[in-house]
Amino acid sequence: MDQPRLLDRVREAIRVRHYSLRTEQAYIQWIRRFIFFHDKRHPDTMGEPEISRFLSHLAVDRKVSPSTQNQALSALLFLYKNVLEQQLDWLEDVVRAKRPRRLPVVLTHAEVTSLLAEIHGVNGLVAHLLYGSGMRQMECLRLRIKDMDFHYRQIHVRSGKGDKDRITILPDRLVPDLQEQTNKAYQLHQHDLREGFGETRLPYALARKYPNAGREWGWQFVFPSRRCSPDPYCGTIRRHHWYHTNLHRAIKQAARTINLAKPVSSHTLRHSFATHLIENGYDIRTVQELLGHKDVRTTQIYTHVLNRGGRGVRSPLDSA
Repeated sequence: MDQPRLLDRVREAIRVRHYSLRTEQAYIQWIRRFIFFHDKRHPDTMGEPEISRFLSHLAVDRKVSPSTQNQALSALLFLYKNVLEQQLDWLEDVVRAKRPRRLPVVLTHAEVTSLLAEIHGVNGLVAHLLYGSGMRQMECLRLRIKDMDFHYRQIHVRSGKGDKDRITILPDRLVPDLQEQTNKAYQLHQHDLREGFGETRLPYALARKYPNAGREWGWQFVFPSRRCSPDPYCGTIRRHHWYHTNLHRAIKQAARTINLAKPVSSHTLRHSFATHLIENGYDIRTVQELLGHKDVRTTQIYTHVLNRGGRGVRSPLDSA
């Protein structure tokens, strides 16, 4: 029996470890670029010098950011450790690029209000929920019906960053709109069932353990996509969640409409959520739990934002 191709082995190793599809796509892309950079040599014949040359090429010639360079390195280390199974000393000695420490971009209450007022439809509801709950973009888009608790006004975020679960806020103000959205999602799900579809993708091996669970209402996405499309893992035609590029475009367009000079993304709404909670007197541990940060030092960066400028220090010019 022929041995699987290298990239197929990489995909298998990634899926065994339950990495996300976006991580899989990124790792495959970097490994392919590494191979082509070295004239299609097999990675088995290369090592630390070739990795260092490739990373230097990215930094010097392609001028990529430190985070992008580190992502490429992580992909190559995964290849050598987990696929080629080369336990070589040099793997730990490859130097990672130093990421600059940057303060997050935070909007004022007025800026958030103006921005959200210009985002409509599903994108508008998602944007409001991002700011109102502090969820990450993909945590929100992958939200399932069963994870929203209207009675207790809370959202169960499952398999967030680091594959951790947590509870966060479901804003009172959004309850009517979210209930309307779930009604629309229900009608769409019933239509899909009549058409012979209606089975959503389940995490891990649940589909094998509970064969009919993928058609159950509770597992459906709160924000389903407009059209059915092939599952990237198995090719099955099904309805996925709302696509992140739709939201990205809507936020960028809204920022241009209100002439907002600050760089804005969906993550800016999460930053603003955390900063405004701390402004309102909530303790740092509570904010850490809501955001799902592993280390409280990650959350403390929002206190640094508040302590800048007029909030923490009085300029000597104002005292003159």
